[in-house]
Amino acid sequence: MESLFDADSTHGEDSHERALTRGREAAEGRPLAVRMRPQGLEEFVGQSHLLGPGSALRTAIEQGHPHSMVLYGPPGSGKTTLARIVAARSSAAFEELSAVQAGRAEVRSVIERAAHRRETSGQQTVLFLDEIHRFNKAQQDALLPAVEDGLLTLIGATTENPAFEVNGALLSRLRVYALQALSGEEVEAVLERAAGSAIAVEGKALGFLALRSEGDARTALNALDLAAATAAELGEERVSLERVEDALQRRAVLYDKGGDRHYDYISAWIKATRGSDPDASLYYLAVMLEGGEDPRFIARRMVILASEDIGNADPQALSLATAAAQAVELVGLPEARYALAQAAIYLALAPKSNAAGRSLSAAAEHVREHGAAAVPGQLRSGPRPGQERGGYDNPHGHPGHVSSQELAPEGVSGARFYAPDEAESELAERLARIRRARGLEQR
Repeated sequence: MESLFDADSTHGEDSHERALTRGREAAEGRPLAVRMRPQGLEEFVGQSHLLGPGSALRTAIEQGHPHSMVLYGPPGSGKTTLARIVAARSSAAFEELSAVQAGRAEVRSVIERAAHRRETSGQQTVLFLDEIHRFNKAQQDALLPAVEDGLLTLIGATTENPAFEVNGALLSRLRVYALQALSGEEVEAVLERAAGSAIAVEGKALGFLALRSEGDARTALNALDLAAATAAELGEERVSLERVEDALQRRAVLYDKGGDRHYDYISAWIKATRGSDPDASLYYLAVMLEGGEDPRFIARRMVILASEDIGNADPQALSLATAAAQAVELVGLPEARYALAQAAIYLALAPKSNAAGRSLSAAAEHVREHGAAAVPGQLRSGPRPGQERGGYDNPHGHPGHVSSQELAPEGVSGARFYAPDEAESELAERLARIRRARGLEQR
């Protein structure tokens, strides 16, 4: 593709010509989201943190000097539109590939055409690579020399964190721009411009679409398009709230179990459960299950949380979480939902303590700083050649099954790593009794 746009893409096109262009596109039956795609920054909605006056991205667009970049953000935030605006304002030829369909052969073809342009006319080439995270290492490596040499200006788009999905060598040559989901007000502005005078919509309908589209302008526009088409087929004069509700019901839960949302929602579940909010915990659990998350992944996180955030404040929590994980393996979904819900509620309401993790970290820090001390002779598994085992004093031979014998290595005696918190008051009292019985000074 030599150019992104057809005859309607010329810079400086007035609003009347643009309206005619959109009319032609509408006649072709193209989706509303395509027909309403902004042609310039004056129409672009959102991402003000990237496009403010004097910003690097805005300056590159206005001066027509694009640089290689990755546009990283959620669906419907404007990545593709912004890439096309960048290309349209430059004098470079535009090539577009989707990493879902393209391979190394297609990349080589683009590079060959770019080399030919530079040799024959001096024209630069902008390559827009959608879903760049879908390219494997070999495919990304094929782009590296062309980007490094300036043969290609690469604009990648991805919903995945490029720090994890793009090769370090290639990423170091790209500027990463993180786009944000649009606010409800921004989505509503997009919808109002799309509706204009061509689509009669009830006032509440646009507000509902804006609120429920979760910052995804494409989803909102597609739903409005479907609702308008349905209303027209039924002979209705206006798009009602009922129509847009019906259109949105056909959309799956916005959840990518292989991407950032996968980690965001499990992180939110952990924090809500740690914060003792069973309602929030159940909400995030429901989002993950409705979005198709692997229940075994959720169960594993429950087992971890039971020890990390509850621990000995309620030892039963680990047993319950482990039982829920076993239930997931035995019965699977949908029945395992009940076990997961039971565990989520219990874990949220259980007393919290992170003393186990803190205590182990304190001991590990001591080991890293001082090294591992030799095990005292009386605690070794058996005598070494030329060494006496020493006398081990078995505590079962003493009242209360407690011996006063020193059990820590030399240099570690007296160190205190376990510090019970207020949720482990019973353990704290038991520890105090044991230390007194052993003749140790309590700290």
